[in-house]
Amino acid sequence: MTTKDAPSPGLWRRFTAAYERLLSHLVVVSVGVLVIPVALQIVSRYTDLIPAYIWTEEMARFLFIWTVMIGAIIGVREAKHFDVDLLPGLSRRGDAIMRIVSRLAVLVMALVFISAGIEFTRFAWGRISELAELPLWLIHVAWPVTGLSWAIFLGEQFVDDFKIVMRGA
Repeated sequence: MTTKDAPSPGLWRRFTAAYERLLSHLVVVSVGVLVIPVALQIVSRYTDLIPAYIWTEEMARFLFIWTVMIGAIIGVREAKHFDVDLLPGLSRRGDAIMRIVSRLAVLVMALVFISAGIEFTRFAWGRISELAELPLWLIHVAWPVTGLSWAIFLGEQFVDDFKIVMRGA
């Protein structure tokens, strides 16, 4: 691939921004939908108005896992994860170097999520959940999707930090 054929940085940033917007909408929808099975569980436990739906617990668990994973993806994109400033007096370049080191640790976890998540998804392929009878790969695929998404967003952040380090600002 020549430089002429490579996508422009603007195109990549537009893609990642659009992906983040999609994820933000999905997390809102998943929380909204999560309320339904949880509410059914609560009402069915304490009243006789509706029968006890056993599939609601499983559905709530599936939605909760996806909600957490999507939230974690957005957290990495916005660099909102836990951060401890051990060396507060660093220059802009020093801060960028420390962010690179920190992001390398997150990248290692992303690679673990991808590789272990692929195996996790393979294990679930062709199986269904006991109660809701949903394909189990739908829940297990959350791990490699999360790891891949982290890697994509970290790549963008690495580029920004490397630019700061190389300029010497």
